[in-house]
Amino acid sequence: MRKSNLFFNTKNVLCALCSVLCIGTANASEYDTEDPLFIPALGDVLTRAGVSYSDNIAKIAGQISYGFSDRFSAGLGLHYQNDFDGDADGFSNIDLGATYRLSAGSEDSRIISDALFGIKFSGSERLRNPEFADTVYYAGMRFGRVWEGLTLAATIKTSWIFDDADGMAYIDFSPVAYFRLNPDWRLGLTADLRKATDENFDAQWVGLKLLRQYGRTQYVGHFDYEFQSREWQGGLRVNILF
Repeated sequence: MRKSNLFFNTKNVLCALCSVLCIGTANASEYDTEDPLFIPALGDVLTRAGVSYSDNIAKIAGQISYGFSDRFSAGLGLHYQNDFDGDADGFSNIDLGATYRLSAGSEDSRIISDALFGIKFSGSERLRNPEFADTVYYAGMRFGRVWEGLTLAATIKTSWIFDDADGMAYIDFSPVAYFRLNPDWRLGLTADLRKATDENFDAQWVGLKLLRQYGRTQYVGHFDYEFQSREWQGGLRVNILF
């Protein structure tokens, strides 16, 4: 009788422990704001603030987005930079963007898909890239699939710059592999392959990011490298979901 009671007590303890771990994992996944397929739910406010450094230039970026429904969110982004070796200081652009979830995945199709669209207003003339990019319009599609410990996603986005003499367009293809190592740690492998109508603006970025999650807050460290210009950048970012 004692042995039987011990068995059932041990079984109950293990079941309770597994329940706690499963609940913790679910909550961590629910607030995983760096996941490439994440969008804020109805009434949620997501803020992102970060700083990066490259070639004697420090860049500060902030973004806030709001979930108008479980399928639609919109937000505002601001970007400022300080040049320690020149005069390229000031606001580089203001970004107004939105995301609409076309498919949330189902038993028939596990693929999640989103539509992206927005507009960027460039700031200081000496910070524009290219220099005539006063306003940039963009639209695209994001799609992927989520497993328990892995998200695979990719974004295809096209951008248009209208100018009488030098108007141009480019397409970005951005695949991401995002690993949930445990309830607290994440690892991301990223790439951004850009093809422009002017080959001088082609780019091939690859990146690595490591994340630590505390409830609704994520701390993100990242390092990125561009092959064509041999440019690198490293930075830190904090995501908070209210």
